[in-house]
Amino acid sequence: MQPVIAIHGGAGAMSRAAMSPEKEAEYLSALDDILVAAQAVLAQGGSALDAVTEAVTRLEDCPLFNAGHGAVFTSAGTHELDASIMDGATLRSGAIANVNCVRNPILAARRVMTDSKHVFFVGEGAEAFARAQGLDIVDPSYFSTDARREQLQRVQAEHPDAAVLDHDGQAMVAGVQRAPEPIDPDRKFGTVGAVAVDAQGNLAAATSTGGVTNKQVGRVGDAPMIGAGCYANNRTCAVSTTGTGEMFIRMVAAYDVSAQMEYAGATLAAAADSVVHHKLPTIDGKGGLIAVDAAGNVVLPFNTEGMYRGYARVGEKPVTAIYR
Repeated sequence: MQPVIAIHGGAGAMSRAAMSPEKEAEYLSALDDILVAAQAVLAQGGSALDAVTEAVTRLEDCPLFNAGHGAVFTSAGTHELDASIMDGATLRSGAIANVNCVRNPILAARRVMTDSKHVFFVGEGAEAFARAQGLDIVDPSYFSTDARREQLQRVQAEHPDAAVLDHDGQAMVAGVQRAPEPIDPDRKFGTVGAVAVDAQGNLAAATSTGGVTNKQVGRVGDAPMIGAGCYANNRTCAVSTTGTGEMFIRMVAAYDVSAQMEYAGATLAAAADSVVHHKLPTIDGKGGLIAVDAAGNVVLPFNTEGMYRGYARVGEKPVTAIYR
């Protein structure tokens, strides 16, 4: 088994006109650095769980992506962060939602999995659990960046009732117009995630998000929901999604990839293609996913203009991309 890690930093309507060569290089460099760090975990014999935790923690710490530091704002000008993680070997999982002071939500989600008798904590209960576990607690202002605040102000001025994915918000700030309208309220997905298979053939998946710009306070998308935004099972695959969260919840998108493999004998590529390009579009579901199976096959399909993504096999140079 050649261990492999794959990551994503969100999908959406990312116009090349809104992306300068310098900014594109910055994103690709960030993806590469994160892959190298997670790849090193696997190369040193670390578990798939450790690798996805390392990758998503670093994605949360990078202000370029919508998770942790650099998370988008709610309609009230606050932050509400969600995360989930799953172990394919045992089917154990952990998740948190609607937290605003836990520096790395993915670390809290993992502690829910390993140090509690539950799967999912939300709000004040999740924050209290994180404090009790000794995790890093920060002032909510830690998550704020000028770029995200500018996105919120622009969205509220031009489309006050719309919830907008962070990448569309970037296009608005850059003054980019898309036909037939500059902002599609349903294209609202900015999430980070990672999937991996280790040298023992064990799978793991992790997903984290700041949600969508101008979202209603209390809204929870697919990212912290096991089966919708995150799923791992050694019998089939590990999946992390990014997309119109409500649609991915309705389709139970991450689990559907696994189910098609287990019950219909589909390959990883065929199952992922079915979900992303055939099933989700029937309810106007936009976005993508990353997935890996126990044989080390990797797929990164998406049905939008772009998806920040990449993968790295142990002993090989990482591969990163944004557009098709």
